[in-house]
Amino acid sequence: MISEAIDRYFPRLATMPELKKELVEISQIHRFEAGTVILKQGSYIKVIPLLISGLAKVFKEEPEEGNEVLLYYIKPGESCVMSVTTLVKNQTSQVKAVIEEDSEVVIIPAEQALAIAKKYPKWNEFIYDLFNLKFEELLQVIEILTFSKKDKRLLEYLKKEAKLKERRILHTTHQQIAYDLGSSREVISRLLKKLEQEGFIHLKQGAIEIVDYT
Repeated sequence: MISEAIDRYFPRLATMPELKKELVEISQIHRFEAGTVILKQGSYIKVIPLLISGLAKVFKEEPEEGNEVLLYYIKPGESCVMSVTTLVKNQTSQVKAVIEEDSEVVIIPAEQALAIAKKYPKWNEFIYDLFNLKFEELLQVIEILTFSKKDKRLLEYLKKEAKLKERRILHTTHQQIAYDLGSSREVISRLLKKLEQEGFIHLKQGAIEIVDYT
């Protein structure tokens, strides 16, 4: 099953038979339920995850206030690039990763991941390209946080959630959105009402319908 998962979701890694063979030998597939924290901020990296189904989110926690800000998503065919860079530096994690939707993850033990990085250039190419992709996502987050009005920031968040999950109706709470955006439930509720009045969304019981998320 790991072999098929690599072929389907990580085709670049599958192009090198030796690398694929070693990944199959050292990895396991784990299933995680939504809400599971797979990486705690401040902990050492024990495994490198390769997501093959579901969705995960990576947050930055503020130690003093306990607020969180969503940094980027991990989709099938991706990994937590900050886990890899932290592992290489032998430092504790500066972020937290949480399973957003029930997921299947190929788990690579940390020590073996370091060994693979030394042996296979194709693995490092995969990580570098992923780093560039997530860096672009981080720049978008910074732009939204720094320069965008709060209602625009919220609308961009909702559209991205809908696009990633491929559905127009998001089953979430105002409090969960507040956690993701590092805001308060009261502020989010007020902004959602404003977006509804402007015709961008429809508020439902326990859900939000996005009029257009393209």
